[in-house]
Amino acid sequence: MKKSLFIFAVASFIVSCNGDDKKISPVSEAQLKVIGDLTERVKEHPDSAGLRMKLINTYDSLHMYEEAIIQTDSLIKRDSVNNGLWFTKGQLQEDSKDTVGAIRSYERALSIYPSVESQLSLANLFAETRNAKALMICKNVMAMGLGREADATCNFIAGVYFARVGDKKQALQLFDKAINDNYTLMEAYMEKGFIYYDSKNYPKALNVFETALSVNKTYADAYYWKAKCNEAIGNKQEALIDYKRSLGLDKQLKEAAEAVKRLE
Repeated sequence: MKKSLFIFAVASFIVSCNGDDKKISPVSEAQLKVIGDLTERVKEHPDSAGLRMKLINTYDSLHMYEEAIIQTDSLIKRDSVNNGLWFTKGQLQEDSKDTVGAIRSYERALSIYPSVESQLSLANLFAETRNAKALMICKNVMAMGLGREADATCNFIAGVYFARVGDKKQALQLFDKAINDNYTLMEAYMEKGFIYYDSKNYPKALNVFETALSVNKTYADAYYWKAKCNEAIGNKQEALIDYKRSLGLDKQLKEAAEAVKRLE
């Protein structure tokens, strides 16, 4: 399972892991009908931003990012100084793995209005791409004094940057700070566990993932990585149990399904 990170709703400062090894379900006939109906309504009312946004959100929910971006560009042509539209485009590009395009769109959104949401989304991508600009953005956001959850998000993003550049000690310290400010920030536990796992310190990694599960017993990724740790140290039966648990919580975890087949 590839480890990746996406930042969402900054109003509540929530971050979420999303492995890109998950299968995307095919679009059903009913969903295609919804798209068709919305497309017709947009054609009938081409100036309706609300209808076009409904179509964009529908495409987004079905992982049809290219189509969603085309519709977003149509709105941007009519309102090029709308920071919200540029932010939406950035999110869509990020979801479609167009990191360069997403960074460009977030920067455009920030040039119009420096919302915290856009700043953290940009900082997140900078961190993942080992760009030290992530640290400056996080420092600026923390200086706003928005509260512990905001600080936790900033420390988490900074931790991701240091993890990606190989400074494990600094990364671990920042992930611990993030957890201290927001103990429900599951991604901080996960990234901390990844560092120990990649260093082949499987007992410590296992402890971190178990701690994460003590906070959230329905977090599929934590069960998956707990299983990987147990498998690595030879506890194959325990690993099998947790692979099945992760798959029960998220049936699209392809590698968990493969592990179950391998160990049964």
